[in-house]
Amino acid sequence: MAEISTKSGSWTFDGEVLRIVPGSDRSVHKLRKALGEVVVPVRAIAGVAYEPAKRGGRMRLRTRDGADPLSHVVAGRLTGDADPYALDVPRDRSGAGEYFADEVRNFRTVWEVPDGPADRYLLTGPGVPITAAAGDGTASFDGQHVTFQWNWLAEDVKSDAGAQRFALDEIASVEWAPQSGMGYGYLRVWLRGDRNPPQSAEKDPRCVSWGMVKEGGTMVLLGAAVAARLPHPSGPPKEIEAPAAPEPAPDATDAILRRLRELGELRDTGVLTEDEFATAKQALLRRLTGDAPG
Repeated sequence: MAEISTKSGSWTFDGEVLRIVPGSDRSVHKLRKALGEVVVPVRAIAGVAYEPAKRGGRMRLRTRDGADPLSHVVAGRLTGDADPYALDVPRDRSGAGEYFADEVRNFRTVWEVPDGPADRYLLTGPGVPITAAAGDGTASFDGQHVTFQWNWLAEDVKSDAGAQRFALDEIASVEWAPQSGMGYGYLRVWLRGDRNPPQSAEKDPRCVSWGMVKEGGTMVLLGAAVAARLPHPSGPPKEIEAPAAPEPAPDATDAILRRLRELGELRDTGVLTEDEFATAKQALLRRLTGDAPG
């Protein structure tokens, strides 16, 4: 097992999942605290890197395209201290950061994690019900409907349209953008069959918009909760939860046994330590009985 803990939070990796827990320190971004613990299956991981700097360094996790609804909605625009998949590491823990990254890299090899995109979400996304307020309104999502309610900052076109309610089965996608420069940040709902170009965010009744707080509070978490319950953008409609794994077919059993032999070779040549070998062996044996990660 690999673990790294700082005042910003902790990352723990057991060979099958990477568990991210935000710290309770006042310096930890409110968005990360609101998201809470995140469990990332190894099959959802594209890579983990330790990035050194003069005063320390930073751990950074990349998920596979299509594996995480939050990453899908964020599209790389959640940066700095708000990024839940980054962890600041003091200079005296740089060795632990490098070791952690190596451990994840080794186990991605053990599990033969594909480098390409996932065809279903491997993370569940934020739970529901969820409510977020920013700028000109409040958004809520109960798992079936998204509701926008306006406040005194809303433009007349929104106030005149009244509260908006969208059923999940009529939503095609959600779009989130942070506030930048003189522009507005927003959370927009796209409906099935929409063909007209959107109005500006502050005048679009399908948008909650904000002009002061960069991330718009926890709006991006609400957007991720909706995205997680929509059909996956790269595959057919599926439930978020993976079905129970069937008994492995003979070919699958042979593949796992082959991986066990390869693990032995990696141990014998010094690539894996005895502890790493034991952890990987147990993970593969669980896979043989149908209890595979992700």
